Amino acid sequence: MRVNESKYKLVVNHVIEGINNGTYKKGDWIPSINEFRKNYTLSRDTVFAGLSELKSKGIIDSNPGIGYYVTSTRITQKHNIFLLFNELNEFKEDLYNSFMESIGKVATVDIYFHNYNRKVFETLINEANNKYTTYILMPGKFAGIDPLLQSLSGNVFLLDHFHSELKGKYSSVAQNFEKDTYEALVHGLSHIKKYHHIIMVQKEEKEPVERYIGLCSFCKDYNFTHEYIGSIKDRSLNAGEIYMVVNDRDLVDLLKQATKQNFIPGKDFGIISYNDTPLKEILAGGITTLSTDFKLMGQTMASLVNKKGIETIENPWQLNLRNSL
Repeated sequence: MRVNESKYKLVVNHVIEGINNGTYKKGDWIPSINEFRKNYTLSRDTVFAGLSELKSKGIIDSNPGIGYYVTSTRITQKHNIFLLFNELNEFKEDLYNSFMESIGKVATVDIYFHNYNRKVFETLINEANNKYTTYILMPGKFAGIDPLLQSLSGNVFLLDHFHSELKGKYSSVAQNFEKDTYEALVHGLSHIKKYHHIIMVQKEEKEPVERYIGLCSFCKDYNFTHEYIGSIKDRSLNAGEIYMVVNDRDLVDLLKQATKQNFIPGKDFGIISYNDTPLKEILAGGITTLSTDFKLMGQTMASLVNKKGIETIENPWQLNLRNSL
């Protein structure tokens, strides 16, 4: 679905297209806030957001009590970007904000979400074809989509997570889930060795199986047993286990179960949570996290948009050791 915040682009695009096709010349008045509201069925705040963006770019200015007028017909935007995320969460919001800050005023960006629904993913891409200069996509686990991506009329970039069959065909900034998981566990081995069994908790239909492959390799090399489960719900904890948790709801369920059993994280059992947040620094005395740098990912993708050729960039990971391990 398209986020409501992107509706203000209707105002921005109306003025920019009007300048490009000669409808608006320097000094011309553009529609009033009420006219924009009526013509596009927008709220006053949404119209104002669009006008504010145009004003910040030096394209329009206002005369109090009269309205807005064109001050410059020099449109410097180089890219019209279709940005397709899998979902919106705190980490993806950091990525998006970093990308927008880094790409600056040389681009317009429309953001959409497919929510791990392949039909929605394909429909959004088909509808966007021929409308943008640049397509930045998070395909996730979807396989067999190369013909769809090849059909796009602009430059295609891949972000965060995509099927291995696409590697090297498009420029990308992504996590190496298998390698990152393995290396992070090795990095934390001095804390992990007091446990004997490591459990990966993630939803198989959404999350990359490469995480578990990395865990299996680590357990084989360092003599741990391992397990893969889809949810922590209704599970009893055992001493000596480490839970590697992807979803924060599972983290909450895990901590609730620990409280019921009088288990102490970092003493009776261990927790490694994927994706760091400020709350995890203090939750339950501090939750150990394995996290990529989403802000850096956004910055790196913004730099790739202006480069020629294909680059495959692995975003770095960090293991934040805290009391839960």
